Amino acid sequence: MMKIASVSDDGYTISPHFGRASKYVVMTIDGDLITKREVREKVGHRDFQQQGVYKHEHHNDPRGRGYGRHSAEKHQRMFEGIKDCQVVLARGMGQGAYQGLQEMGIRPVLTDIADIDIAVQAFMDGSIEDHPERLH
Repeated sequence: MMKIASVSDDGYTISPHFGRASKYVVMTIDGDLITKREVREKVGHRDFQQQGVYKHEHHNDPRGRGYGRHSAEKHQRMFEGIKDCQVVLARGMGQGAYQGLQEMGIRPVLTDIADIDIAVQAFMDGSIEDHPERLH
């Protein structure tokens, strides 16, 4: 059994930016079947702005944007809802989030497919293409 999360704002399409998405759509896969679909709330940049904890670290870290203590803390809060997933699909993502997911053992896949159902099926049949150029 495997769980694939997709970042979304509407529950049907994959968000173009991981950090700005408001929810996760999580599909449970058993063999070659999707056995469960659930929508989970996701903490994102808007939540941090509303809470007054939004500190956009512009290259304060030698690795570039999306790194540093504040970014790592925010990413951990974003990842909380998908700790039980093995894969996350997004259409864009920052370098820090990408690396943070990998460190948690979650495989980030940056796709150009907008439809969640089509992207999950492409992942399942091995035809999905990962687009690292969508990192920023």
